[in-house]
Amino acid sequence: MSSSCIEEVSVREDDWFRIAKEMLGRAGITINGSAPSDIKVKHPDFFKRVLQEGSLGLGESYMDGWWECDRLDLFFTKVIRAGLEGQLPHHLKDTLRIASARIFNLQNKKRAWIVGKEHYDLGNDLFSRMLDPYMQYSCAYWKEATTLEAAQEAKLRLICEKLQLQPGMRVLDIGCGWGGLAAYMAKHYDVSVVGVTISAEQQKMAQARCEGLDVTILLKDYRDLNDHFDRIVSVGMFEHVGPKNYKTYFEVADRNLKPEGIFLLHTIGSKKTDNNVDPWIDKYIFPNGCLPSVRQIANASEPHFIMEDWHNFGADYDTTLMAWHARFLAAWPEIADNYSERFKRMFCYYLNACAGAFRARDIQLWQVVFSRGIENGLRVAR
Repeated sequence: MSSSCIEEVSVREDDWFRIAKEMLGRAGITINGSAPSDIKVKHPDFFKRVLQEGSLGLGESYMDGWWECDRLDLFFTKVIRAGLEGQLPHHLKDTLRIASARIFNLQNKKRAWIVGKEHYDLGNDLFSRMLDPYMQYSCAYWKEATTLEAAQEAKLRLICEKLQLQPGMRVLDIGCGWGGLAAYMAKHYDVSVVGVTISAEQQKMAQARCEGLDVTILLKDYRDLNDHFDRIVSVGMFEHVGPKNYKTYFEVADRNLKPEGIFLLHTIGSKKTDNNVDPWIDKYIFPNGCLPSVRQIANASEPHFIMEDWHNFGADYDTTLMAWHARFLAAWPEIADNYSERFKRMFCYYLNACAGAFRARDIQLWQVVFSRGIENGLRVAR
């Protein structure tokens, strides 16, 4: 239900309200206040719902129009910096979901295709308008750039320079998305690229984008790869691999990389080692996703590779997400007929919540470069 359909309500100052007021006060957020980060309550049961259901209740109540905030990104930055997310109760379903991530392989071959169908296949009409011309659905590099397109092109160039691409090389792109990186590498560095994705919509657009280039786009699970490449790159895919499969993932990279090869991993990461599953993100945005930690990546890669470089530019994801949000809102009138108002609220919530988390430095963005030990070492681009 749209928030416009719900009238302003008077706040019921019961125990639920008092607890929420005290918690939000620690973050500098006022209930029905006038600051951009303050929340406006539209439903009398809002506080009870959030305090009982935690993260899932907060997100779903926003989707239902139970509360508003002029700047969700600022709200989440304050909430995370104050550590309030750790004080929300864990709903039984959340607890079971986290337990499942520890016990079961939620990203096995059968389940791995779920995220492709439920998120990346949402519609090229949405992503082609929200993203840059390269269709990069991952963190841009804003070191010198001032526009989204320039920042994403800088990211592509940075990846290619870190990989030290040379004409004639064969490159494997694990999780190739809509083919922007594959096309860029083939066009600007004269390499042959094999890209794999688990999204039919991504494969379709990637094949069209790469027509006429030495690029092959496969609809395939990474675990089925068995070939030899000079370079391997994986951007924004490792977040969907899952802790149960980290060992397998690096085994796959190892068996597909030539002895003198270089492997670049670009992934969002968690500052703590845990089964980092946010229940709202898991349910509505990235099913079965899980953020890796430094320790998890190190442990899984250690038997196979030498870590040549570890680059954290997670602060740039904040800028990237806010640029996506602005483009999403600008494009909404063109695509509104294909989606619901509740979907719009969900997507805005997702982009702003993630921006706030990166701004608060709660989550990170890493590019990790691996080799098997290149003589004289690597001088890695920045």
